Amino acid sequence: MSNTVISVRNLGKKYRLGATLSPDTLRDHIMHAFDRIRKRNKPERKLSGDFWALEDVSFDVMQGEVMGVIGPNGAGKSTLLKILTGITEPTKGEVRIKGRVASLLEVGTGFHLELSGRENIFMNGAILGMTQREIKAKFDEIVDFAGVEKFLDTPVKRYSSGMRVRLGFAVAAHLEPEILLVDEVLAVGDVVFQDRCLGKMNEVAHSGRTVLFVSHNMGAIGRLCRRSLVLDSGCKVFDGETSAAIRRYLSGESEDDGSSALIAMQRPNFETTEPYRITYVELFGRDGLPLKLIATGDYVCLRIHFTLATGLQQPSIGLRFFSGERYVLARIITYACGFRMPGIEAGNWYIDCVIERFPFCKGEIIIDIDLVRDGREQLHLVENALRIQVQGGDFYGSGIHFSQSHKHGYYVLQHEWRMPAAAQKELVQKS
Repeated sequence: MSNTVISVRNLGKKYRLGATLSPDTLRDHIMHAFDRIRKRNKPERKLSGDFWALEDVSFDVMQGEVMGVIGPNGAGKSTLLKILTGITEPTKGEVRIKGRVASLLEVGTGFHLELSGRENIFMNGAILGMTQREIKAKFDEIVDFAGVEKFLDTPVKRYSSGMRVRLGFAVAAHLEPEILLVDEVLAVGDVVFQDRCLGKMNEVAHSGRTVLFVSHNMGAIGRLCRRSLVLDSGCKVFDGETSAAIRRYLSGESEDDGSSALIAMQRPNFETTEPYRITYVELFGRDGLPLKLIATGDYVCLRIHFTLATGLQQPSIGLRFFSGERYVLARIITYACGFRMPGIEAGNWYIDCVIERFPFCKGEIIIDIDLVRDGREQLHLVENALRIQVQGGDFYGSGIHFSQSHKHGYYVLQHEWRMPAAAQKELVQKS
């Protein structure tokens, strides 16, 4: 089709395992040479076989489309973007790209570390094929977005990783590429900057340009992308509507039949030497059966299991709720609610936290769980213990389902509206 800007057919990238690994980029060649020098007096550990980072991946991306690319670590996401950018050559298959590509794949990618921020802006613009006049027209906007005005004439090698990311993204997004490729590198930036980046990518897409966005942040993927590609072990396992793609990714199932588990649980390390620790968490519905789906307004029981190596006085269990972008939404902890646990002996224990009506809107909710002593000393923290894709629910019985957004909020409140009878009578009379 004429509006197809990226066409990928049967794409594959193979690496050979072991000491005979063939260098792929200039950096690989240099590191390979250093490894040979370092190991020349040591016996080589030979591994045989081939490793396919990508295998038989095919898809098309249309002009103006914002497509997410998601999957577990090692799925081939970054390899795909490196091939699309031209950093890495594919082993097999074909890639056709129509338009100018800008990418942000690693901190400082495309920067000359000895040059200043100002010089790098002009160098990157030239690489993208822009004239000096075009770069100057965008220069102030780039600097303002990146927030590095005080350091413009400082060599980029002296920038922090966050500063490099801000400048790299500002250059890539503002110099008008037809296609923008962004990897998980945005996680280096702070929350405010991440939000600005998502807004900018949305703006880029609405201007008719194309964005491929790789991220583990399902909230950001859901907010920005209508369509997402799921990769696993180098293979395409799903390509379609983003909410279904997120379900497919979180459930780890091969098919999405609508019944996929939308609750991804992280099971903490049982081998930890911490004497006091959270071990795992379960979720139950009102009927006492395990939950696979949670909708706004549902009854939810979180059963938190923990282990004490010795007796503990005044322990508390706390939950912190985040949006997919890691905005703090709520914090609950036993002692603050007036629930005082007495001294507990060594052993395995659990405690239930019952939420009669789950208040969070449709979207991703992340839950951290911690074990605290005396309400002050944190003994064990499990970050991202739960990731929940909350389904839409009619919380108020009005027929309206609420979705998470910065404009409308992330959760709903149980409340009641009242109007004095005299005021109601007056309104009836006037009507």
